[in-house]
Amino acid sequence: MNLFYTGYTVLASFVFFLALPFALIYARITGKYSDHLEERLGRIPGRCLEKLQGHPRIWIHAVSLGEVRVADAVIAALKKRMPECSVLLSTTTKHGRELAETLDPENIPVVYAPLDLIFCLRPALSRIRPRAVIFIETEIWPAWVFEARRAGARVAMLNGRISPRSFPSYRRMRPLLKQVLACFDIFSMIQPADRERIIALGAHPKKAVASGNAKYEKIAAALDPDAEARMRQILDLPENAQVLVAGSTREGEEEIILDAYEKILKIFPEAILVIAPRHIERAGAIATLINRKGHSCEFRTRIGDKENLRRAKIVIVDTFGELFDTYSTATVVFCGASLVPLGGQNPFEPAAWGKPVLYGPSMEDFTDAVEMLEAEGGGAAVSDSEAMAATITQLLKDPKQLQSMGENARKAVFKHRGAADIHASYIEKLLTGKQGEVENAD
Repeated sequence: MNLFYTGYTVLASFVFFLALPFALIYARITGKYSDHLEERLGRIPGRCLEKLQGHPRIWIHAVSLGEVRVADAVIAALKKRMPECSVLLSTTTKHGRELAETLDPENIPVVYAPLDLIFCLRPALSRIRPRAVIFIETEIWPAWVFEARRAGARVAMLNGRISPRSFPSYRRMRPLLKQVLACFDIFSMIQPADRERIIALGAHPKKAVASGNAKYEKIAAALDPDAEARMRQILDLPENAQVLVAGSTREGEEEIILDAYEKILKIFPEAILVIAPRHIERAGAIATLINRKGHSCEFRTRIGDKENLRRAKIVIVDTFGELFDTYSTATVVFCGASLVPLGGQNPFEPAAWGKPVLYGPSMEDFTDAVEMLEAEGGGAAVSDSEAMAATITQLLKDPKQLQSMGENARKAVFKHRGAADIHASYIEKLLTGKQGEVENAD
């Protein structure tokens, strides 16, 4: 055990026992963090172990929602390559756990990750006995990494990403990180720039590769070639209609969208607006707002057949599960929850259909997708109704620019298709003794 790890272990344990009484009082009063406390202390339930029937056993850690989406794609790729393997998935956040439990509840046990302490990790590793421990994205937990290696497991980072903004902070800890990174067998990063940054922090160059982003792997696979014709018929949209789709909007955004729409109508009077609120129980309030502004509208549930054709230029989608297919009919898409500080919605869903994608300044939950879209020229931020109207009007006036932006958006999505299988291939190599292939993959 090296000096750094000894110091880290002593300090982490001291902080844990110092904070424990206060944490227990807080959990008792608020009810937070008290669920599954035994799992956080490394006590893996027997019902989870019972599901680990195949070999090799692989422990994947995915912090929250975004990482769980990556894990889902990677697990599917691993199962194709190693059908007999069994996977345990750990998360840190409640929302991440909720999503993880929907993936394959019969075969993939889900637990909360143990605290990064020896006395939590050793019992967990002893019970799970993984051949490999995989950290999704940039998760670097010293005790977990050291203890996994001590238990004889291979250690990997998949879909790794180090942003330019976070890199200086990591670099200040390079002397400490270098010792932890030396314990990893493979760093399968997203982009070449991520690979260069992890090497700059101390990773061995022969263990670092750029493999693409698996986070949005399943979006491209979800495209239904019949969706556009079906949704155009339901919404009664002419072939050349100019359709603006505002998806997953939140309170406070519809008024801005309507103000922009009114400006667009002055130049394109036949433009159709489709609003899909994130919470459909708000549909009535949105209809009232639209009527108050002097427009008529219809609910999606009241149109869709020959006897109930759309008559209004504004449609409110008050159904579950249709937004993704509705994007296929759009000329331009706006992603909601972004003009208000709520983190945004997934811009790759409309981008997969080849649609120009607009969004507000609050896209914190999808910064990676925004970076990829803007790098390809398929997405643009708008800050208010003026900017939204101006951008959409410019696109509608210039069909070549409109088409180009849509193609670029689609390119951003498909550029990383197959990344999950590439990530999985390195785990297969690690576990089948083909380490040489990994070390020379560059």
